[in-house]
Amino acid sequence: MLARVTSRPGARCVLPILAPLVVACVLLLGACGFLAKQREVEQRSTQGPTAQQMFNLRMLTQNGREPSFEERRQWDEQIEQRIGAYLREHPEKANALDVSTFRFLRQSAVGMDKDQILILLDAPMAVSLDQNHMQQLARRYWPAIQGNATEVWIYPLGWNLFFAGPRLVDITQYVAPPK
Repeated sequence: MLARVTSRPGARCVLPILAPLVVACVLLLGACGFLAKQREVEQRSTQGPTAQQMFNLRMLTQNGREPSFEERRQWDEQIEQRIGAYLREHPEKANALDVSTFRFLRQSAVGMDKDQILILLDAPMAVSLDQNHMQQLARRYWPAIQGNATEVWIYPLGWNLFFAGPRLVDITQYVAPPK
């Protein structure tokens, strides 16, 4: 049943009051979204980038587009073969508690060795053995990392993977805010 709208004498229309309020809310939300994009990222973590993230980033930078379904399928088969071969060669790793992070999540994590990281993320953009360079990359986390790390592998998106010999011992990420 439809209701009839009638205007009563002395009744005020809510629309002139409501419209500026809605506009103010939309502007406030837009400003919050803009400021959220402007902040820096600085973190220390036990888990780093995933193989999927690095693959997608490589495809974007090399081809200017995301991978197609077929490219994704081929990459998935290749990485699954490489992970399977690694686990067959290292049966002690196949029975480790964190094997699911490597095999199924395909995510770099503290405790992995260099071969596992190379399988997941491919070669780094740069490698450094210089303690001063490592201190710059570790930023405020250097006191906790210092003395443990002998080498750092640098990946895109600000990811820095610190190794002590063959073992990944720390992960940091720093992304400066856009200027």
